[in-house]
Amino acid sequence: MTKNQPLQWAAPFARWLTPSLLRTAAMAMAVSGLTTIAAADEPIHLKIVGGLGGVSQYDRWEKPFWDHRIEALSKGRIKAEIHPFDRSGLPGQEMLQLIRIGVVPFGTALLAVVSGDEPELNAVDLPALNPDMQALRKTVGLYRAHLRQMLRTKFGIELLAIYTYPAQVIFCAKPFTGLGDLTGRRVRTSSVGQSEMMTALGAIPVLVPFADTVNAIRTGVVDCAITGTLSGNEVGLSNVTSYIYPMAISWGLSFFGANAAAWEALPPDLQALLRDAITGLEAQIWDASDRETADGIACDIGAAGCSNGHTPSHMTLVPVTPEDEAKRKRLLVESVLPGWIHRCGPECAAAWNQELAPSLGIRAAED
Repeated sequence: MTKNQPLQWAAPFARWLTPSLLRTAAMAMAVSGLTTIAAADEPIHLKIVGGLGGVSQYDRWEKPFWDHRIEALSKGRIKAEIHPFDRSGLPGQEMLQLIRIGVVPFGTALLAVVSGDEPELNAVDLPALNPDMQALRKTVGLYRAHLRQMLRTKFGIELLAIYTYPAQVIFCAKPFTGLGDLTGRRVRTSSVGQSEMMTALGAIPVLVPFADTVNAIRTGVVDCAITGTLSGNEVGLSNVTSYIYPMAISWGLSFFGANAAAWEALPPDLQALLRDAITGLEAQIWDASDRETADGIACDIGAAGCSNGHTPSHMTLVPVTPEDEAKRKRLLVESVLPGWIHRCGPECAAAWNQELAPSLGIRAAED
């Protein structure tokens, strides 16, 4: 695939594109172009669309990996450049389709955001499912092979990694003692599942983009916000809120994948090198997210564990009670999981019951 071929390459897929997606596709090609497969004696240039810009995962791990490390690992055979999707003018909800049609040959998609196209993608990060990192690792491990097959079969996408951000928790501006206090409050959410969970608690969910969260709190659009412990600190959310509740509502998983045609155009030895290197990057991101969940809370409350140059704040840490833990499990079984099955359909219920139910002990209704 060469730089002068993108429109011909994408043309067979045009009948599947809405006018909005056609405009986005043109923007994507203008922003990032297509991967250039070079002659045997020239380096291959990869165009990467990464995760959220301005947060630790992108700045400390994704960007250095693609800008520098992959060239060193490949001894100059691969050169890459990366741009965060939210600073490239690309709607996050269309990333799945942009990778599928190949105008983004290598890209990152937030599972909760693209689940509007494919609800099953969010199976591993349903709100209230994974209260800690151990539970999250287990869930993703159980479902990964199924996700890989589904992405390849339905969307022609080669799954290369699953990334996680630090735990997404609740920040509130007004006094807060537990989940019961959310009744009647406007809460920033970032997914349908989070919104359903908040509705079940009597809260009023408000979908707000991550970049607008601080302003939404400052201007009173929302009273509380669900977002990452460290990313919230990094964007200044701890400056406009006073209470943090550390129960992991969800984690903000994303997948990194390649358009199948772009992937298969690479030489087999470079495929193997990339797969191995990206697996290592994934492990680094997961370990960092585990540390940064704790670091974020430490910085938000001004504890000694605040590190890496982040600014300590003085929020109040609200303890998770046994009653709230029991409430989390009821919300998962009675609201979150049935809501997901309603959106996703009987095939998703069957996949859940085959891949997750035997280990988690929670079955989904298939009728």
